[in-house]
Amino acid sequence: MTSDLALEFARTIRAREKAVGYWAVLDAPVATERIGRLGYDYVALDAQHGLLGYSGVLAGLMAVDAGHTAVGMVRVEENSPVAIGKALDAGAVGVIVPLVDTAEDAAAAVAAAKYPPLGNRSYGPMRSALRIGPVPAEANAATLVFAMIETPDGLANVAEICATEGLDGIYVGPSDLTIAVGGKYPGDPDVQEAFGEALATVAAAAAAAGVAAGIHTAAGEVAAQRLSQGYTFATVASDLTHLEQIAKSHLAAATAGR
Repeated sequence: MTSDLALEFARTIRAREKAVGYWAVLDAPVATERIGRLGYDYVALDAQHGLLGYSGVLAGLMAVDAGHTAVGMVRVEENSPVAIGKALDAGAVGVIVPLVDTAEDAAAAVAAAKYPPLGNRSYGPMRSALRIGPVPAEANAATLVFAMIETPDGLANVAEICATEGLDGIYVGPSDLTIAVGGKYPGDPDVQEAFGEALATVAAAAAAAGVAAGIHTAAGEVAAQRLSQGYTFATVASDLTHLEQIAKSHLAAATAGR
């Protein structure tokens, strides 16, 4: 039987209601468990750029579930049936799929995440059967699929991507999107206007298609800003970033009188 938490989260996302999540890149299940109990709607584990392999993803999802308040999502390594299937089999409620350039790419991601007749996901829910399923139709109903918009082609084709049948939403990778609009590096002030226009284009395309619009942000204040600009869910920072920031601030306070 699919968990009520997974179904409620899927309903929230598909209704374009607001949600806030947290980003984890470390293979640190105890830390992930503590973060998952803070009140975030979801915790996203980064299997693409994060410092965790499959065992870390599995342990991280179990840690999130232990809190019984948030759901676990995974940014998979690539848009492939193996990467997407393994994340879902481990218990992810949703997958964030990188480098989606076209509607065909988005359709492939949906197919990999859904069991027949909606897709071609292979049946083998080693852990997800405990949380999301094991009946294929129930798993399909609770499983979310997001296409990342982070490349020039993805931005140009965002309307068609958002219209892909079965896609629950799009997710902006701001660092790559900055580079996609001509930035020399993430946060490049020279392309601030073009980046803002791109963000507006993506949010408008998602709204027109009636799908969720998600985005990664560097801080809670930025997340609040994006949610006020038409984005329906936003992820905050990362565990590694915050660990470094707080350690630095305490060092500064401890050595201020030297």
